[in-house]
Amino acid sequence: MNFNVQSISWDNEKRINRAKVIAAEIASATEIEKSYSALEFGCGTGLVSFNLYDKLKDIVCIDTAKGMVDTLNTKIKQHKVKNMAAYQHNINDDYLLTPKYDLIYTSMALHHIVDVDTTLANLYKLLKQNGCLCIVDLDEDDGSFHKAETDFNGHNGFNQTELKQILVKLGYKGLRSSTFYKDVKNIEGVILNYSLFIMIGRKL
Repeated sequence: MNFNVQSISWDNEKRINRAKVIAAEIASATEIEKSYSALEFGCGTGLVSFNLYDKLKDIVCIDTAKGMVDTLNTKIKQHKVKNMAAYQHNINDDYLLTPKYDLIYTSMALHHIVDVDTTLANLYKLLKQNGCLCIVDLDEDDGSFHKAETDFNGHNGFNQTELKQILVKLGYKGLRSSTFYKDVKNIEGVILNYSLFIMIGRKL
């Protein structure tokens, strides 16, 4: 998937509306506080963070796709948002030593990451003590969601139990998850039902 190309037309009505639901679920599930410094991993064009920045002290947004980051920084400038900044960054190649974050969230990004274990371990290091990781992603499917994307080499969603087991091994505590969103996607004329889960873990 070429996210640099897709960044130009990424902000369609369906994604904008879905991001509002996701942001509300993150805010509720993490008991978000205005004093929190947050990191969004795999931010895309910042649709989720644009629904959260007024609830947080500051947000650093990172993504590996320059096109997505450029689009987000343009939006930040246009809307005169003072507490958000976006950077092209791969935490598995170039580790962010500081600062530490109260909250790290990622939405619909983790299933694109081949080495999930390393990524989640690096995110753990970036959390403050008692910091919270929030994952929103696809429930496991048979590969239909990305059927039309022939170059997709990520995960076909996640089994919530198996993902929790990975997080436990990495040191995350108090893990909980639930499916909170259901929708349909038109893939080559076929209507596919899909669902998203939210998973919370802490660094204690």
